[in-house]
Formats: sequence, structure tokens, C-alpha cells
Amino acid sequence: MKKKIAGLAIAALMLAGCGKEIPKLSNGDEAVVTFSNGTMISANDLYNDLKNNYALESLINMVDKKILEDKYKDQLEDAKSYKESTMKSLKENYKDDLLSAIQNYTSYSTVEAYEDYVYISYLQNLAIEDYAKSEITDKDIEKYYKDSIYGDVLVDHILISPNVSSDSSDEDKKKAEDEAKERINTVIAKLKESNDIKNTFTELAKEYSEDESTKNDGGSLGYINNGTLSSSYDEIIKNAFKLKNGEFSTEVITTELGYHVILREDQKEKANLDDVKDTIIDTLSKNKLQDDATISIKALQNLRKEYGIDINDSEIQKQYANYIQNALTSATANKNKK
Repeated sequence: MKKKIAGLAIAALMLAGCGKEIPKLSNGDEAVVTFSNGTMISANDLYNDLKNNYALESLINMVDKKILEDKYKDQLEDAKSYKESTMKSLKENYKDDLLSAIQNYTSYSTVEAYEDYVYISYLQNLAIEDYAKSEITDKDIEKYYKDSIYGDVLVDHILISPNVSSDSSDEDKKKAEDEAKERINTVIAKLKESNDIKNTFTELAKEYSEDESTKNDGGSLGYINNGTLSSSYDEIIKNAFKLKNGEFSTEVITTELGYHVILREDQKEKANLDDVKDTIIDTLSKNKLQDDATISIKALQNLRKEYGIDINDSEIQKQYANYIQNALTSATANKNKK
């Protein structure tokens, strides 16, 4: 689109530079194309066609670029670096086929247009994230703090993993899983019979656990909390919060690592609200971005209103209003299907 318009502008300059008189229609409009039979396509005809078919997308990109480069002027170098690293990666991957890939998989017809899209998208994401954060209320923060923020818990675990390989048959995998569950249930049974849970857990960790990094230390994972360890341990942390100090899990805990039994030894006081407020806002805004399919549309619509844009062309203004409404409706419908 941009390439076509640029081409027309260059052609017009060349004609003017050559001193060639530009033909005109009877109404005075300049002709862009003439035919041997005397008919013509005027500049107004071309403009109206472009306006009806392509103008809105180009206009939105131009508007957003101006707004975002003003609002995030301190982060423009980051946006440019992101664009450059993205394009470098694509060029390394597609090599001479990059243009073909862009034309096949996107709506862009040139590498330059796609580069501009990557750059603007980076800035748009900043605006969307800021908008999501602005939608988080003090009530939301206080509720999350009350319900979901915990003090660090001191946790020990015993891990038993099914002895399977990538080429194991389904039957062999099932057999290995059953054997691993049987062993972890044996550990739980021994703990239930014990009068000294901590010492028994330590000895069982040495005997049974397959976590070589913790088994000789009683299975200790140390003080942990949400985000302390990799996501593989999320289920362990969730279950640890449900236990009281000195309690162990009586049901098998399953993770991608295998099967676990855990012992909660201690819990610290949870952090003050002021100390974790920014973290809570980040978490809630990420949740909002995942849960609200319309938020990106609303964020950019709100930003354009904030900058007081006024589309003077009534036809394009109508297209923009329809575009926003259709985008909101489509996003909601797609979310409801999932």
C-alpha cells in the first residue's frame, strides 16, 4: 500500500519535473491514468478508491505511530532494537525467501512495511500493558494480597520418577508410572506410621528420593514461594500452602518431574502490602491481558481519545467507528468459543 502511494508520488514529481502537462478531466480533476480512447482515471477517483479500501489501516498506523513515539519517547531505542533483532532472526531463518514469507504469512507486501509493523507493535504493547495496569483497582490489589500472597514456606520433598524413555511403549509407560506411584504411596504409608515425622522424612528421602540434589539433605527445597522455582514446582508450592507446619501431604502430588510427597516445616510472615504491590499489579495486569480479549482494542482506542484525535473525513470516521465495534465484537465472540 505505502509502496504504491510512494510510487504514485514519485511518478507525479517526474511528470512535473519534465514539464509535461498533466491531462485533466472536464471537471478540472487531474488525470492519473489516460486511455487511448480518451477516458481517464482522475486523482480523486484514485483517492476515493484508496480511502474506501486501504486508508483506514494506514491511517490507524500513522496515528498510533505519532502518539506512541511521543508517549514512549524514552523507549524508542528499545523498540528499534527489538525490531532489528526480530528482523535479523527472520533474515537468518528465511534468507532470500524473507519477502516471500512475509507476503505469504502476513498482510504486508514489503520487508520495510513489516519492519514498521514490528516496531509499532512493540510500542503498542507498552501502551496495552500500561492500560491493563491502570485498570487494576486498590480493591483488586487488597483482595489478591489477602487471598494469594503467602509467606515463604520451608518445604522438603521426596521425588520418585517413572523409569521411562522417549521410545517406551504405552504399556511400558503405564507399568513404570504404576510402579512409581506404588513406591511413593509406600513412603506416605511409612510417614503415617511414624511418631517422628521430620526424622522419618529425612531417612526416607535418603532411601527413596530420586532428586539427587536434595535427597541427602532430607529433601530440603529451602524456603520457597510462588515464582521461586521453575513452573515444574508450582503444584508442590500450591500444596505446601495448604498444609500446616509439621504436616506432610497424604495424597500423591504429580508434576512433570514425577510423583512427590512433601513436608512443610515452617512458614515466614508474608511481606507487607507496600513491598509486593508492584508485583501484584504486574500479576493482575497479566491475568487481565489473558482473560479480557478486548483489552488491547480498548487500550489503543483510549490512547487515541487521550490524544484528542479528530478524523475530519466523515467517511473514514465512520469506517473507524465500525472498525472498533467490529473488533470488540469479534474479540468477544472468539473468547467465548474457547
